[in-house]
Amino acid sequence: MVEVLGQISQWLSGYYTEMSLMLMATILVVYGDIINKHVKQLLSSYHFIIRTSLFILLCAFGYGALTLYGAPFLLHIIKYLPWYLQGVGFIGAFVLIGILAERRRYI
Repeated sequence: MVEVLGQISQWLSGYYTEMSLMLMATILVVYGDIINKHVKQLLSSYHFIIRTSLFILLCAFGYGALTLYGAPFLLHIIKYLPWYLQGVGFIGAFVLIGILAERRRYI
């Protein structure tokens, strides 16, 4: 069994950086509306121009920063797994995000 898991990890190992970026983007797609909802509540009392400007900053820089710094962090977490479980760890993370999206009735 370890050999099969190791083979999967070996096949995917060249794509770990891209996969961590994909995983972070998927998390932001599934949960970005919750972040936007909270920011909307916080900014509801401000003037339209301030609300719009801060929303643009959140989308451009906030989500960009979460993607740029969150993806390497996710990769770092996956790298804590033994080498033969890293590929399956990525696959499991995507399945988990899919299940969580389904529970939110996002799919």
